Amino acid sequence: MKIKKPPRKNKRNEPTVHDVAKAAGVTIGTVSKALNNSGSLKDTTREHIIKVAKDIGFRPNDLALALHRGKSFTVGLISSDNFGRFTMPILEGLESRLSQDKIAVFMSNATDDPEREKQHIDQLLRKRVDGLIITSRRSDHRPSIDIGNIDIPIIYVFSQSDDPDELSLLPDDFGGAKLAVQHLVDLGRKNIAHITGPESFEAVELRKQGYLSVLKTAKLDHKPEYFVSTKWSEKAGRNAARKLFFEQNSTLKSTYPDALFCGNDQLARGAADTLREIGLKVPEDVAIVGFDNWEVMTDAATPPLTSVDMNLKELGIIAGEKIIQLINGKEITGVKRLPCTLVLRDSCGAKNSKNLG
Repeated sequence: MKIKKPPRKNKRNEPTVHDVAKAAGVTIGTVSKALNNSGSLKDTTREHIIKVAKDIGFRPNDLALALHRGKSFTVGLISSDNFGRFTMPILEGLESRLSQDKIAVFMSNATDDPEREKQHIDQLLRKRVDGLIITSRRSDHRPSIDIGNIDIPIIYVFSQSDDPDELSLLPDDFGGAKLAVQHLVDLGRKNIAHITGPESFEAVELRKQGYLSVLKTAKLDHKPEYFVSTKWSEKAGRNAARKLFFEQNSTLKSTYPDALFCGNDQLARGAADTLREIGLKVPEDVAIVGFDNWEVMTDAATPPLTSVDMNLKELGIIAGEKIIQLINGKEITGVKRLPCTLVLRDSCGAKNSKNLG
């Protein structure tokens, strides 16, 4: 005969505030004062109650505490970066700062779906988060988040609100490009080409302007054919390098670039592959600098890539600091850009130099 298993209990058999009071030999009101750090209690009494609560495994009801304190000590993070390439280092920095104030982060992935994003926002607001942080896989402008008449702070990180009264934190793409190209100029490179992504990206335009700014200051000619806008991929980088170094896809040009500044590390790695295939040495014949400092790409490239680091972890730390300030009533608005640094490896010919920025 088959023995039926007893039905699973849905009720959680966790210790309650009544159990803490009984174990500590005090009233429920005294327990509440001790756990909420309120009221007038002797230090010894408060410490005793906290120890008893910990010993019996009592966990306070966060929603009840949020109602009592007016804060939930939680922040919501919504991202559209499916692969986590940009969001994960931001999250690491964010959590490292917020944990100092015992604030937890709820993360949701919106996958570029406005309806899904709205659903996540509604869920996070029902959890009574103290603030929202919005991130993306590109730093372009986006519509402001609509949370109705709920008054909690919102920060956009590696993403920009179209509302100037909101705070957006971004890497300094213009400054990062200047750092990279100036380094190539300082190494004595004269013919610096720029391979980059689609020109519809704001970051692409800012990096291009940084590139042109350094060429102008250094009094180096800007050759329109030395600028190639393409897709963000290694294959596109290989094809772009072939376009720059070959005449009609067959004959090596008599004068070709002696340096490449690439808009991301995938493009840089692809370009390096093409140069190796056609017999040009990196960095002896052509120096290469990428952008993003994505170690999956930089360390796997031959040779390892010098690259601009957007300091996304530090961006997350600053986001944590700013959201705390906003929660506490400080007003901060506008676009703030964090300086980039240049991480030197073999591809530019100056591996033993210090990181710049």
